[in-house]
Amino acid sequence: MGQLRPWVLNLSLNWEGKQPVYLQVADYLRDEIRRGRLAPGSTLPGSRRVADQLSVNRKTVVMAYEQLLAEGWIVSRDKSGTFVSDQLPQPPVLFPMPEPAAAIQAPFQRPPDLPDPTPSVGLAPSIVFTYGVPDVRLAPLDQLAQAHRRIFNQKARWRLMGYGSEQGDERLRQALTTMLALHRGIRITADQILITRGSQMALYLTAMTLLQPGDVILVENPGYAPAWEAFRQAGARLIPVRVDEAGLVVEQVQAICQRERVKALLVTPQHQFPTTVTLKADRRLALLALSAQYGFTLIEDDYDHDFHYGLKSPLPLASYETAQPIVYIGSLSKLIAPAVRIGFMVGPPSLIRSVAQLRAIIDRQGDVVLEQAVAGLMETGEIQKHARRALSIYRQRHRVMADLLHHYLADRVIIRPPEGGLAYWIPFHQPVDFGLVRQHLASQGVSLIDTNRFSFEGQPLNALRLGFASLTEPEMEQGIRALKLTLDRQ
Repeated sequence: MGQLRPWVLNLSLNWEGKQPVYLQVADYLRDEIRRGRLAPGSTLPGSRRVADQLSVNRKTVVMAYEQLLAEGWIVSRDKSGTFVSDQLPQPPVLFPMPEPAAAIQAPFQRPPDLPDPTPSVGLAPSIVFTYGVPDVRLAPLDQLAQAHRRIFNQKARWRLMGYGSEQGDERLRQALTTMLALHRGIRITADQILITRGSQMALYLTAMTLLQPGDVILVENPGYAPAWEAFRQAGARLIPVRVDEAGLVVEQVQAICQRERVKALLVTPQHQFPTTVTLKADRRLALLALSAQYGFTLIEDDYDHDFHYGLKSPLPLASYETAQPIVYIGSLSKLIAPAVRIGFMVGPPSLIRSVAQLRAIIDRQGDVVLEQAVAGLMETGEIQKHARRALSIYRQRHRVMADLLHHYLADRVIIRPPEGGLAYWIPFHQPVDFGLVRQHLASQGVSLIDTNRFSFEGQPLNALRLGFASLTEPEMEQGIRALKLTLDRQ
């Protein structure tokens, strides 16, 4: 184990008993090791510092250390110092924080209807079909590191170390207004943007600000379950709307509006999650008309706008002239890398101010340095260059995935190459036990996600969402071949 250089160790000893002081010091340090406070391999403070803290003679501490050395609790290394032994005479006895008594346990429990957090991708599977994430191997890490260095080389870099705006760094908000106007047709000012730590945070803040308990919100089915939970936490009543091959079924929206007072509707028109379909133009116009007619707010989650493989990417709903305000949510995490937690939301200034007040309660502000670094990359064109490179690679992987599906699974599935996004939605002709399929594939180092989580009623969807963007062509083929062989055994 490596040598750990700890914070200054705070020692406190209550002098009791009649045994020599050095043995009391040795007993105290031994007990701290056994309790796990002093971990194996960690550096012990010098004898002079321990003597000062305990108000004893330094020779007393030296004798205590010699006692522990003889017992094997600590080791001494020339010119390095004294360390807790990696091989202790007895294993440490850890004392975890106890669970609260049954009478007071309820406040510590997660609400029963809240889903378990999405597990992070571990290192065990060699092939991971995600729900659709970018390839982190393509991330512009060198450019991002250079942007950080430029920030910290500024003479006035200390100015970034204080508190900033709850809405996010103004430089990044200005860069986003330029990008949104030129690339997505959304013309706004910087006071209409709030920077978040990813799109999920934006969805949660929107839910808590826009919705009151009992308000009705319409959601796509199948759809994005974490958004549903954000709305439920706000006390809203969710009503599902069916999604077909052309996207959200707008006729069903109208039917619901005729019998319910709808407050808002969440839609992913660019690449519907999870089915990947792009909402057709006539349905977009009809949805906007219904929003104006019935007065509900559209919440547009445009989570991966940058990756569209057609001749022309449709503009967001928020780019249209509308009578009703639209809350537009986007993310840079899909464009750069998931670990770069930068999302944003666009809305009327009054809504953004209210969201900023709420955000200040749970997260005073974002990462100003990261936001400035990303703003710098947007200003110099590095982000745009990275987007073009990534789009070219993902377009090729998109084609390869279609070829692989036709080659290995054409007789089993419906293949509709999506117009954009980072994943395929693959419905199966015959019912499949995907729980068993996932179990068999996991033993071969291939990971699939459970698509039933996207079903509002919890009914089996009999489909897979296969993220392709994060996999190389050989990795994709290895995974699809393994899937075929597993299905053949059923």
